[in-house]
Amino acid sequence: MTATTTNIHRARLLSALLVGTMLGGLAQPAMAQQAPAQPPAPEPAAPAAQPVVLGPAQTLGTIKSVNVAGSERLEADTVRSYVKLAPGESYTREALDQALKDLYETELFADVQVRDDGQGNITLQVRENPVVNRIVLEGNKRLKADKINPEIKLAPRQIFTRSKVRADVNRIIELYRRQGRFAATVEPKMVQLDQNRVDIIFEIHEGDKSKVRKINIIGNEKFSDGRLRGEMATKQTGLTKIFSSGTSYDPDRMSYDQQKLRQYYLTQGYADFRVVSAVAELTPDKKDFIITYVVEEGQRYKFGDVDLESEIRDIKASTFKYLLPMKKGDWYNAKQVEDTVDAITEATGVFGFTPDVRPDFNRDKDDLTMGVVFKINQSPRVYVERIDINGNTHTKDKVVRREFRLSEGDAFNSFKVKRSRDRIQSLGFFQDKFEVEQKPGSAPDRVVLEANVEEKSTGELQVSAGYSSLERFIVDLSIRERNFMGKGQELRAGVSYSTYSKSIELGFTEPYVFDKNIAVGVDLFRRDYNSFNFAGNDRNTTYEQTTTGFQLRAGVPLTEFITLATRYGLSYDQVSLNKFTYYTDTNGDGIRDACDPVVAGRYLCDAIGNRVTSSVGYSLVFDNLNNRIRPSRGQRAVFSQDFAGLGGKVRYIKTSVQATKYWGIGGGFIFSAGGEGGYIKGLGQDVRLIDRFYLGEPDMRGFGIRGVGPRVIRRYIDPNTGQFAAVNDKNYTNDDALGGKAYYRGRLEMEIPLGNGARELGLRPSIFMDVGAVFGVSKPSLIAPENPGYPFQQDEDGNYLPVLRPLLDSKGRQLFITAEGNDNAGTYTLCEIGYSSSSKKPCVGSVMNTKAQNTISPFREDFYGDSAKPRLSVGFGVNWNSPFGPFRIDIAKALLKEPGDNTKLFTFNVGTQF
Repeated sequence: MTATTTNIHRARLLSALLVGTMLGGLAQPAMAQQAPAQPPAPEPAAPAAQPVVLGPAQTLGTIKSVNVAGSERLEADTVRSYVKLAPGESYTREALDQALKDLYETELFADVQVRDDGQGNITLQVRENPVVNRIVLEGNKRLKADKINPEIKLAPRQIFTRSKVRADVNRIIELYRRQGRFAATVEPKMVQLDQNRVDIIFEIHEGDKSKVRKINIIGNEKFSDGRLRGEMATKQTGLTKIFSSGTSYDPDRMSYDQQKLRQYYLTQGYADFRVVSAVAELTPDKKDFIITYVVEEGQRYKFGDVDLESEIRDIKASTFKYLLPMKKGDWYNAKQVEDTVDAITEATGVFGFTPDVRPDFNRDKDDLTMGVVFKINQSPRVYVERIDINGNTHTKDKVVRREFRLSEGDAFNSFKVKRSRDRIQSLGFFQDKFEVEQKPGSAPDRVVLEANVEEKSTGELQVSAGYSSLERFIVDLSIRERNFMGKGQELRAGVSYSTYSKSIELGFTEPYVFDKNIAVGVDLFRRDYNSFNFAGNDRNTTYEQTTTGFQLRAGVPLTEFITLATRYGLSYDQVSLNKFTYYTDTNGDGIRDACDPVVAGRYLCDAIGNRVTSSVGYSLVFDNLNNRIRPSRGQRAVFSQDFAGLGGKVRYIKTSVQATKYWGIGGGFIFSAGGEGGYIKGLGQDVRLIDRFYLGEPDMRGFGIRGVGPRVIRRYIDPNTGQFAAVNDKNYTNDDALGGKAYYRGRLEMEIPLGNGARELGLRPSIFMDVGAVFGVSKPSLIAPENPGYPFQQDEDGNYLPVLRPLLDSKGRQLFITAEGNDNAGTYTLCEIGYSSSSKKPCVGSVMNTKAQNTISPFREDFYGDSAKPRLSVGFGVNWNSPFGPFRIDIAKALLKEPGDNTKLFTFNVGTQF
């Protein structure tokens, strides 16, 4: 034997380093991988050692010196400190072997030799491990580098060690396991560089996701396998689950599914149900899993006696017994018991109590009944020691803190904590499923409330597109920042454009003025609207409305759930008709000075004019929604009144009521019901056309824009029949909506949950029913044969003849049709005799021209839709949080309608966020 490390030692250790590194972390359950052996790199032969033949524990001599050779970065004293060899001490073969082991255990050296010259001079010949130059990932497609790099602890400029590489391999594989990729392998490779540097390459083979091929359930007799699988988050692979992420195997999801099974049976009365075992087996091809549950259902129980008791003097049990929904003889439902505990806790919390509500069960296995007594106990007084806000990088602390209904030092109240959570979530600044965590304080009667928020984008770039039978294509562009500078302020701007409407709006809201719970805001707007109708497939502009103004807003909370909002608005409306089209010359002086009802309609002629509206209003708002952005429970009700007449020419009082309620009915289903109505009364004057209520898209799906309610339909002569066209004949009718002084609208909607995959895509389908009507206007003066002043005369055969109107240019001058014999015969000219292309040029020619006239085809006007009878539509829609932004599609069918109503089947809109 020799005391010197031989080349065999060295080669063996080098091979162990490479092979051990590559195999590090790969021996995982159900996915062991075999790494190919790497041949050791050729090394120069070590200097010959002095052979010394020793006995089992023979002392070699006394150490004279301990020298270090080959170190570059490490000091010699540092290397010597790793071994237990010192001058003046005797040494043995075991001591030299131990020094060799100690140096390797530091993981600082790639090769180590311990030499003895036979005279007591010991040399520690070392070759240091290289320094990591960079870390490279190869083959990772499903997991991006920004997800993997934080898990890699080895970093550039660190010393390479095999244990670190092995640990990094384990962590990378664990990441893939969490993604359901149990076949993933990681092979580390090392590229040698100059100056003893290396690049570490993690070569990743991701493999396919390990799917759940089959879910077996053994022991279930009352419910089918399919029914129980429907309760689980894990799904079997199949064509119907191609978008679901629940088909991948996840051990945590298996544990969750066991709880879901237990919850389901407990809601059906099976109080003794238990999952005996749950086993996941990997298929021989290591691609899929087969999961088997063994269950024991037990007997089904009914509720026995149900009662409520209170040990708190100021809480009378009889006052809250209405919160007990279960009755004796009902099937036992553990979820109902849990919800009742929450309801009692919340109801008593409103009055400032912090009770400990516990259900006491009395199980009778003979009668199969479960008696429940809900006991309201006085819980120990606990105080809020501290409120911590974590995770908000953009949002100021005070924006979150001011939504808490509790402050440091207050008595803990679970209802107020829940309300705080709802208010913070309703801000819309943070991710969903936010909770306020309760942690122990510095003493048993102290609690720390911790809000761990995760911020999301609060800027919205909304692009809405729609298509209707009237407006054709509509585009709305708006930009909105709901958390401006992290202060909770809202800043928005919007532009709307279509062929017949244009608008621009600016708005700003400060929810807490001077850190007081008072909100103020201002809106500036300019809206240009061209009302129109159709003559066949041609759109005709009727009246033009331009509104410019502003509105000031303020809101102050009266109670936790009731807010008073006030507003003042000033606007200037200009309503006009195109004089060239709708005005006529009444004095024969060539000036179009009056609205022509034959062309425009008397109701439009009455609407024109410029008016100033100065209005003040208020709203009382009750709101206890759990989330104002996407509510799933709670209600909101608004009562509003606006009075116009505080200056200006317009005077009216407008009253409206709105209410909406949401229910989470289990299984992810959300049911909502809403209703609203309003009435406007003119004060000393009729209500203007532009101030009335209108109903249709988007409020009434299944109907077009302003498609419901009072309207005048002008029906022309159908040349195919010689009679006035039918009401629904769009080729020979014009349709003008008049709006109403009263309206109502109701809505029922059910949001339907989909699988995990669809939820990840942001798909939220719903079915709905809309009902409503608008009505209450006086019948306008109509142009019809039975009414006085009908302008169309009949010939001897009883056929109505067209009405002729002089055709004038834009300046009111009579136009003529150039006669034969003059230049440009058959064209329009201002010359009564001869021809001239403009008024500035002389008329050339001597032939008399013919006056140009506008021919108005015979028509009759009829009044439709002024009825409170309900219009009803049903349909379905899908909200999709697409990569382009929120996307909404609705398909609705009108089932109940009145003559004259305009229906529409399909609508959509799309937007994006930043």
